[in-house]
Amino acid sequence: MSDILPEGFFAQVPAGNWAEEFVQNVVIPQLPEAVAAHFSVAFGTVLVMFACAGIFVGLVPLLPLVLVLAERKVAARFQNRTGPMRVGPWGTLQTLADGVKLIFKEDYIPPQGDKFLFLLAPYIIFACSFAVFAAIPFGQNILVSPFNIGIFYIMAISSVIVMGVIMAGWSSNSKWSLLGSLRSAAQIVSYEIPLGLSILTVVMLVGSLNMQEIVASQSNGLFSWLIFRTPFTFIAFFIFFISSIAEVNRTPFDLPEAESEIVAGFHTEYSGMRFALFFIAEYANMFAVSAIAATLFLGGWEGILPGYDFLGGFPGFVIKTLALVFLMMWLRWTLPRLRVDQLMNLCWKYFIPIAFFNILGTGIWGLIFPEDTLISISISCVLIYVGLIGAYNVAGRGLAQKPQPQASSA
Repeated sequence: MSDILPEGFFAQVPAGNWAEEFVQNVVIPQLPEAVAAHFSVAFGTVLVMFACAGIFVGLVPLLPLVLVLAERKVAARFQNRTGPMRVGPWGTLQTLADGVKLIFKEDYIPPQGDKFLFLLAPYIIFACSFAVFAAIPFGQNILVSPFNIGIFYIMAISSVIVMGVIMAGWSSNSKWSLLGSLRSAAQIVSYEIPLGLSILTVVMLVGSLNMQEIVASQSNGLFSWLIFRTPFTFIAFFIFFISSIAEVNRTPFDLPEAESEIVAGFHTEYSGMRFALFFIAEYANMFAVSAIAATLFLGGWEGILPGYDFLGGFPGFVIKTLALVFLMMWLRWTLPRLRVDQLMNLCWKYFIPIAFFNILGTGIWGLIFPEDTLISISISCVLIYVGLIGAYNVAGRGLAQKPQPQASSA
Protein backbone atom coordinates (compact mmCIF):
# COMPACT_ATOMS: atom_id res chain seq x y z
CA MET A 1 0.00 0.00 0.00
CA SER A 2 2.81 2.43 0.87
CA ASP A 3 4.45 1.66 -2.50
CA ILE A 4 1.38 2.80 -4.43
CA LEU A 5 0.88 6.17 -2.71
CA PRO A 6 3.27 9.06 -3.43
CA GLU A 7 5.95 9.90 -0.92
CA GLY A 8 4.88 12.55 1.57
CA PHE A 9 1.17 12.01 0.89
CA PHE A 10 0.46 11.45 4.58
CA ALA A 11 3.17 13.75 5.88
CA GLN A 12 0.56 16.06 7.39
CA VAL A 13 -0.81 13.35 9.71
CA PRO A 14 0.50 14.23 13.21
CA ALA A 15 2.65 11.60 14.85
CA GLY A 16 1.46 9.97 18.04
CA ASN A 17 -2.23 10.83 17.68
CA TRP A 18 -5.02 8.58 18.86
CA ALA A 19 -5.83 7.26 15.36
CA GLU A 20 -2.24 6.18 14.73
CA GLU A 21 -2.08 4.41 18.09
CA PHE A 22 -5.35 2.64 17.29
CA VAL A 23 -3.99 1.43 13.95
CA GLN A 24 -0.73 0.19 15.47
CA ASN A 25 -2.22 -1.49 18.54
CA VAL A 26 -5.60 -2.73 17.27
CA VAL A 27 -5.91 -2.78 13.48
CA ILE A 28 -2.54 -4.13 12.35
CA PRO A 29 -2.42 -7.02 14.88
CA GLN A 30 -5.77 -8.23 13.51
CA LEU A 31 -4.57 -8.33 9.89
CA PRO A 32 -2.97 -11.39 8.23
CA GLU A 33 0.82 -11.32 8.44
CA ALA A 34 1.24 -10.91 4.68
CA VAL A 35 -1.04 -7.85 4.68
CA ALA A 36 0.25 -6.39 7.95
CA ALA A 37 3.85 -6.44 6.70
CA HIS A 38 3.00 -4.05 3.84
CA PHE A 39 0.22 -2.07 5.49
CA SER A 40 1.01 1.62 5.87
CA VAL A 41 0.32 3.02 9.33
CA ALA A 42 -0.23 6.47 7.83
CA PHE A 43 -2.82 5.14 5.38
CA GLY A 44 -4.59 3.25 8.15
CA THR A 45 -4.58 6.39 10.28
CA VAL A 46 -6.35 8.35 7.56
CA LEU A 47 -8.91 5.54 7.09
CA VAL A 48 -9.65 5.46 10.82
CA MET A 49 -10.04 9.23 10.94
CA PHE A 50 -12.42 9.18 7.97
CA ALA A 51 -14.43 6.37 9.57
CA CYS A 52 -14.70 8.27 12.87
CA ALA A 53 -15.70 11.43 11.01
CA GLY A 54 -18.46 9.48 9.23
CA ILE A 55 -19.75 8.07 12.52
CA PHE A 56 -19.58 11.54 14.08
CA VAL A 57 -21.50 13.17 11.23
CA GLY A 58 -24.09 10.39 11.43
CA LEU A 59 -24.64 10.60 15.19
CA VAL A 60 -24.56 14.35 15.86
CA PRO A 61 -27.68 15.12 13.73
CA LEU A 62 -29.62 12.81 16.04
CA LEU A 63 -29.20 15.41 18.82
CA PRO A 64 -31.64 17.89 17.26
CA LEU A 65 -34.26 15.13 16.89
CA VAL A 66 -34.08 14.47 20.62
CA LEU A 67 -33.90 18.13 21.60
CA VAL A 68 -36.86 19.16 19.43
CA LEU A 69 -39.01 16.46 21.02
CA ALA A 70 -37.74 17.48 24.47
CA GLU A 71 -38.61 21.13 23.87
CA ARG A 72 -42.10 20.26 22.67
CA LYS A 73 -42.64 18.18 25.80
CA VAL A 74 -41.18 20.91 28.05
CA ALA A 75 -43.41 23.54 26.43
CA ALA A 76 -46.43 21.27 26.85
CA ARG A 77 -45.63 20.72 30.53
CA PHE A 78 -45.38 24.47 31.14
CA GLN A 79 -48.71 24.99 29.34
CA ASN A 80 -50.47 22.12 31.13
CA ARG A 81 -50.94 19.89 28.08
CA THR A 82 -49.45 16.63 26.80
CA GLY A 83 -47.61 17.68 23.66
CA PRO A 84 -47.13 15.30 20.68
CA MET A 85 -48.60 11.86 21.47
CA ARG A 86 -49.78 10.36 18.17
CA VAL A 87 -46.64 9.14 16.35
CA GLY A 88 -44.79 6.41 18.20
CA PRO A 89 -45.08 5.53 21.90
CA TRP A 90 -45.73 8.75 23.85
CA GLY A 91 -45.02 10.72 20.67
CA THR A 92 -41.32 9.80 20.58
CA LEU A 93 -41.30 9.42 16.78
CA GLN A 94 -43.01 12.73 16.06
CA THR A 95 -39.83 14.67 15.22
CA LEU A 96 -38.67 11.81 12.97
CA ALA A 97 -41.99 11.99 11.13
CA ASP A 98 -41.60 15.75 10.77
CA GLY A 99 -38.13 15.24 9.30
CA VAL A 100 -39.44 12.76 6.75
CA LYS A 101 -42.18 15.23 5.83
CA LEU A 102 -39.62 18.00 5.24
CA ILE A 103 -37.56 15.74 2.98
CA PHE A 104 -40.52 15.27 0.63
CA LYS A 105 -41.69 18.88 0.64
CA GLU A 106 -41.15 21.10 -2.40
CA ASP A 107 -37.67 22.63 -2.64
CA TYR A 108 -38.58 26.18 -3.63
CA ILE A 109 -35.92 28.60 -4.91
CA PRO A 110 -36.89 32.27 -5.44
CA PRO A 111 -36.69 32.91 -9.21
CA GLN A 112 -35.29 36.44 -8.77
CA GLY A 113 -32.80 35.51 -6.06
CA ASP A 114 -29.16 34.48 -6.21
CA LYS A 115 -29.47 30.73 -6.73
CA PHE A 116 -25.84 29.85 -5.93
CA LEU A 117 -25.74 31.73 -2.61
CA PHE A 118 -29.26 30.55 -1.77
CA LEU A 119 -28.18 26.91 -2.10
CA LEU A 120 -24.83 27.43 -0.38
CA ALA A 121 -26.00 29.31 2.74
CA PRO A 122 -27.67 26.43 4.66
CA TYR A 123 -24.67 24.16 4.10
CA ILE A 124 -22.26 26.77 5.47
CA ILE A 125 -24.36 27.19 8.62
CA PHE A 126 -24.84 23.44 8.97
CA ALA A 127 -21.15 22.61 8.47
CA CYS A 128 -19.86 25.28 10.85
CA SER A 129 -22.38 24.31 13.54
CA PHE A 130 -21.15 20.72 13.51
CA ALA A 131 -17.46 21.57 13.10
CA VAL A 132 -17.57 23.10 16.58
CA PHE A 133 -18.07 19.64 18.09
CA ALA A 134 -14.59 18.57 16.95
CA ALA A 135 -12.96 20.54 19.79
CA ILE A 136 -15.42 19.74 22.60
CA PRO A 137 -14.07 17.09 25.03
CA PHE A 138 -17.00 14.85 25.99
CA GLY A 139 -14.80 12.78 28.28
CA GLN A 140 -11.19 12.19 29.22
CA ASN A 141 -10.65 10.05 26.13
CA ILE A 142 -13.72 11.09 24.11
CA LEU A 143 -12.45 13.85 21.85
CA VAL A 144 -12.34 14.15 18.09
CA SER A 145 -9.16 16.23 17.97
CA PRO A 146 -7.06 17.55 20.90
CA PHE A 147 -6.42 21.09 19.64
CA ASN A 148 -3.87 23.12 21.55
CA ILE A 149 -6.02 26.17 20.81
CA GLY A 150 -9.39 24.46 21.06
CA ILE A 151 -11.37 27.39 22.45
CA PHE A 152 -9.87 29.72 19.83
CA TYR A 153 -10.88 27.25 17.11
CA ILE A 154 -14.44 27.18 18.45
CA MET A 155 -14.70 30.97 18.43
CA ALA A 156 -13.29 31.16 14.90
CA ILE A 157 -15.57 28.48 13.41
CA SER A 158 -18.71 29.81 15.08
CA SER A 159 -18.01 33.28 13.67
CA VAL A 160 -18.32 31.97 10.11
CA ILE A 161 -22.02 31.25 10.72
CA VAL A 162 -22.69 34.98 10.29
CA MET A 163 -21.57 34.70 6.66
CA GLY A 164 -24.16 32.00 6.01
CA VAL A 165 -26.90 34.03 7.67
CA ILE A 166 -26.17 37.11 5.55
CA MET A 167 -25.94 34.99 2.39
CA ALA A 168 -29.32 33.39 3.14
CA GLY A 169 -31.03 36.74 3.65
CA TRP A 170 -29.43 38.49 0.69
CA SER A 171 -29.89 35.68 -1.82
CA SER A 172 -33.61 35.26 -1.03
CA ASN A 173 -34.45 38.61 -2.70
CA SER A 174 -36.98 39.31 0.06
CA LYS A 175 -37.10 42.32 2.34
CA TRP A 176 -38.23 40.14 5.24
CA SER A 177 -35.29 37.76 4.80
CA LEU A 178 -32.85 40.65 4.39
CA LEU A 179 -34.10 42.38 7.54
CA GLY A 180 -33.87 39.13 9.46
CA SER A 181 -30.32 38.46 8.28
CA LEU A 182 -29.16 41.98 9.19
CA ARG A 183 -30.73 41.68 12.61
CA SER A 184 -29.09 38.32 13.13
CA ALA A 185 -25.67 39.53 11.96
CA ALA A 186 -25.79 42.57 14.25
CA GLN A 187 -26.90 40.42 17.17
CA ILE A 188 -24.32 37.66 16.71
CA VAL A 189 -21.41 40.04 16.12
CA SER A 190 -22.39 42.16 19.13
CA TYR A 191 -22.80 39.31 21.60
CA GLU A 192 -19.61 37.60 20.46
CA ILE A 193 -17.72 40.38 22.27
CA PRO A 194 -18.94 39.75 25.85
CA LEU A 195 -18.90 36.02 25.15
CA GLY A 196 -15.24 36.12 24.10
CA LEU A 197 -14.30 38.41 26.99
CA SER A 198 -15.94 35.98 29.43
CA ILE A 199 -13.84 33.17 27.97
CA LEU A 200 -10.72 35.29 28.56
CA THR A 201 -11.30 35.15 32.32
CA VAL A 202 -11.03 31.35 32.12
CA VAL A 203 -7.93 31.51 29.92
CA MET A 204 -6.28 33.93 32.38
CA LEU A 205 -6.82 31.56 35.31
CA VAL A 206 -5.83 28.35 33.51
CA GLY A 207 -3.14 29.79 31.23
CA SER A 208 -4.14 27.63 28.27
CA LEU A 209 -6.52 27.54 25.30
CA ASN A 210 -6.62 23.73 25.37
CA MET A 211 -10.06 22.48 26.42
CA GLN A 212 -8.61 19.36 28.06
CA GLU A 213 -6.24 21.42 30.20
CA ILE A 214 -9.12 23.69 31.21
CA VAL A 215 -11.06 20.65 32.43
CA ALA A 216 -7.96 19.21 34.15
CA SER A 217 -7.62 22.41 36.18
CA GLN A 218 -11.05 21.70 37.70
CA SER A 219 -10.32 18.15 38.89
CA ASN A 220 -10.46 18.80 42.66
CA GLY A 221 -14.19 18.67 43.11
CA LEU A 222 -17.10 21.09 43.01
CA PHE A 223 -15.35 24.11 44.51
CA SER A 224 -12.46 23.85 42.07
CA TRP A 225 -14.86 24.47 39.17
CA LEU A 226 -14.06 27.78 37.57
CA ILE A 227 -17.53 29.15 38.27
CA PHE A 228 -16.65 29.16 41.99
CA ARG A 229 -12.92 29.86 41.66
CA THR A 230 -13.37 33.65 41.79
CA PRO A 231 -16.38 35.99 42.07
CA PHE A 232 -15.48 37.34 38.62
CA THR A 233 -15.70 33.97 36.88
CA PHE A 234 -19.06 33.46 38.58
CA ILE A 235 -20.32 36.62 36.88
CA ALA A 236 -18.54 35.64 33.67
CA PHE A 237 -20.46 32.35 33.54
CA PHE A 238 -23.81 34.13 33.48
CA ILE A 239 -22.63 36.64 30.89
CA PHE A 240 -21.32 33.77 28.77
CA PHE A 241 -24.54 31.77 29.09
CA ILE A 242 -26.86 34.69 28.35
CA SER A 243 -24.67 35.80 25.44
CA SER A 244 -24.70 32.26 24.07
CA ILE A 245 -28.52 32.32 24.14
CA ALA A 246 -28.35 35.45 22.00
CA GLU A 247 -25.77 33.77 19.74
CA VAL A 248 -28.12 30.90 18.93
CA ASN A 249 -31.12 33.24 18.48
CA ARG A 250 -33.20 31.80 21.30
CA THR A 251 -35.99 33.58 23.15
CA PRO A 252 -35.87 36.23 24.60
CA PHE A 253 -33.25 37.10 21.96
CA ASP A 254 -35.00 35.63 18.91
CA LEU A 255 -35.17 38.97 17.06
CA PRO A 256 -33.77 37.48 13.80
CA GLU A 257 -36.93 35.39 13.46
CA ALA A 258 -39.55 37.46 15.34
CA GLU A 259 -42.47 35.71 13.65
CA SER A 260 -44.92 38.47 14.58
CA GLU A 261 -42.79 41.07 12.80
CA ILE A 262 -40.82 39.61 9.88
CA VAL A 263 -42.44 36.20 9.23
CA ALA A 264 -39.49 33.85 9.93
CA GLY A 265 -36.31 35.87 9.62
CA PHE A 266 -33.47 35.11 7.24
CA HIS A 267 -34.85 31.67 6.26
CA THR A 268 -38.34 32.89 5.33
CA GLU A 269 -37.99 31.76 1.69
CA TYR A 270 -36.52 28.34 2.52
CA SER A 271 -38.56 25.16 2.44
CA GLY A 272 -38.13 21.42 2.62
CA MET A 273 -34.79 19.97 3.62
CA ARG A 274 -32.95 23.27 3.32
CA PHE A 275 -35.17 24.72 6.03
CA ALA A 276 -34.53 21.57 8.08
CA LEU A 277 -30.77 22.26 7.89
CA PHE A 278 -31.31 25.63 9.58
CA PHE A 279 -33.53 23.99 12.17
CA ILE A 280 -31.02 21.21 12.89
CA ALA A 281 -28.17 23.73 13.14
CA GLU A 282 -30.07 25.80 15.72
CA TYR A 283 -30.56 22.88 18.09
CA ALA A 284 -27.03 21.60 17.48
CA ASN A 285 -25.77 25.07 18.45
CA MET A 286 -27.86 24.93 21.62
CA PHE A 287 -26.17 21.72 22.67
CA ALA A 288 -22.73 22.97 21.60
CA VAL A 289 -22.80 26.24 23.58
CA SER A 290 -24.15 24.40 26.61
CA ALA A 291 -21.34 21.84 26.31
CA ILE A 292 -18.77 24.64 26.05
CA ALA A 293 -20.22 26.35 29.14
CA ALA A 294 -20.09 23.05 31.05
CA THR A 295 -16.46 22.56 29.96
CA LEU A 296 -15.26 26.05 30.81
CA PHE A 297 -17.11 26.71 34.06
CA LEU A 298 -18.74 23.52 35.39
CA GLY A 299 -15.83 21.08 35.43
CA GLY A 300 -16.46 19.32 32.12
CA TRP A 301 -16.27 15.59 32.66
CA GLU A 302 -14.85 15.99 36.20
CA GLY A 303 -17.11 14.91 39.06
CA ILE A 304 -18.39 16.80 42.08
CA LEU A 305 -16.28 14.96 44.67
CA PRO A 306 -12.48 14.77 44.28
CA GLY A 307 -11.30 11.22 43.70
CA TYR A 308 -14.81 9.94 42.94
CA ASP A 309 -16.61 9.68 39.62
CA PHE A 310 -19.90 11.05 40.96
CA LEU A 311 -21.52 13.17 38.23
CA GLY A 312 -18.33 12.76 36.23
CA GLY A 313 -17.15 11.11 33.05
CA PHE A 314 -19.21 11.11 29.87
CA PRO A 315 -22.60 10.66 31.67
CA GLY A 316 -21.85 13.54 34.02
CA PHE A 317 -20.83 15.80 31.15
CA VAL A 318 -24.05 15.01 29.28
CA ILE A 319 -26.14 15.69 32.41
CA LYS A 320 -24.51 19.11 32.92
CA THR A 321 -24.97 19.99 29.25
CA LEU A 322 -28.62 18.90 29.12
CA ALA A 323 -29.32 20.84 32.33
CA LEU A 324 -28.17 24.02 30.59
CA VAL A 325 -30.19 23.11 27.48
CA PHE A 326 -33.26 22.66 29.68
CA LEU A 327 -32.60 26.10 31.20
CA MET A 328 -32.63 27.58 27.68
CA MET A 329 -35.97 25.90 27.00
CA TRP A 330 -37.30 27.10 30.35
CA LEU A 331 -36.38 30.70 29.53
CA ARG A 332 -38.01 30.44 26.10
CA TRP A 333 -41.40 29.58 27.54
CA THR A 334 -41.11 32.03 30.45
CA LEU A 335 -39.78 35.36 29.16
CA PRO A 336 -41.16 37.67 26.47
CA ARG A 337 -39.08 38.80 23.51
CA LEU A 338 -36.92 41.91 23.92
CA ARG A 339 -37.11 44.88 21.59
CA VAL A 340 -34.17 45.58 19.28
CA ASP A 341 -33.04 48.60 21.30
CA GLN A 342 -33.24 46.62 24.54
CA LEU A 343 -31.25 43.80 22.96
CA MET A 344 -28.41 46.10 21.93
CA ASN A 345 -28.48 48.13 25.15
CA LEU A 346 -28.08 44.97 27.19
CA CYS A 347 -24.98 44.02 25.21
CA TRP A 348 -23.17 47.34 24.70
CA LYS A 349 -24.16 49.20 27.87
CA TYR A 350 -24.08 46.36 30.39
CA PHE A 351 -22.49 43.08 29.30
CA ILE A 352 -19.37 44.48 27.62
CA PRO A 353 -18.42 46.85 30.51
CA ILE A 354 -19.08 44.09 33.06
CA ALA A 355 -17.00 41.65 30.98
CA PHE A 356 -14.07 44.10 30.95
CA PHE A 357 -14.50 44.55 34.70
CA ASN A 358 -14.33 40.76 35.11
CA ILE A 359 -11.03 40.64 33.21
CA LEU A 360 -9.57 43.38 35.41
CA GLY A 361 -10.88 41.72 38.56
CA THR A 362 -9.56 38.30 37.51
CA GLY A 363 -6.09 39.80 36.96
CA ILE A 364 -6.10 41.45 40.39
CA TRP A 365 -7.37 38.24 41.99
CA GLY A 366 -4.54 36.32 40.34
CA LEU A 367 -2.00 38.76 41.80
CA ILE A 368 -3.45 38.43 45.31
CA PHE A 369 -3.92 34.64 45.11
CA PRO A 370 -1.30 33.25 42.68
CA GLU A 371 -2.37 29.69 43.57
CA ASP A 372 -5.75 28.24 44.41
CA THR A 373 -5.93 27.47 48.12
CA LEU A 374 -8.67 26.70 50.60
CA ILE A 375 -8.55 30.31 51.77
CA SER A 376 -8.93 31.80 48.28
CA ILE A 377 -11.81 29.50 47.34
CA SER A 378 -13.52 30.14 50.70
CA ILE A 379 -13.25 33.92 50.22
CA SER A 380 -14.59 33.54 46.68
CA CYS A 381 -17.62 31.53 47.83
CA VAL A 382 -18.37 34.02 50.63
CA LEU A 383 -18.22 36.94 48.18
CA ILE A 384 -20.47 35.09 45.75
CA TYR A 385 -22.98 34.38 48.51
CA VAL A 386 -22.99 38.00 49.70
CA GLY A 387 -23.36 39.21 46.12
CA LEU A 388 -26.34 36.91 45.49
CA ILE A 389 -28.05 38.08 48.69
CA GLY A 390 -27.47 41.71 47.71
CA ALA A 391 -28.77 41.14 44.16
CA TYR A 392 -31.85 39.35 45.53
CA ASN A 393 -32.64 42.22 47.90
CA VAL A 394 -32.19 44.85 45.18
CA ALA A 395 -34.36 42.89 42.75
CA GLY A 396 -36.98 42.31 45.45
CA ARG A 397 -37.25 46.00 46.25
CA GLY A 398 -37.53 46.81 42.56
CA LEU A 399 -40.35 44.32 42.06
CA ALA A 400 -42.15 45.47 45.21
CA GLN A 401 -42.42 49.07 44.00
CA LYS A 402 -45.86 49.86 42.62
CA PRO A 403 -45.98 51.66 39.28
CA GLN A 404 -46.80 55.34 39.58
CA PRO A 405 -50.03 56.43 37.90
CA GLN A 406 -49.50 58.39 34.72
CA ALA A 407 -51.17 61.73 34.19
CA SER A 408 -53.92 61.64 31.60
CA SER A 409 -53.08 63.32 28.32
CA ALA A 410 -56.68 64.52 28.11
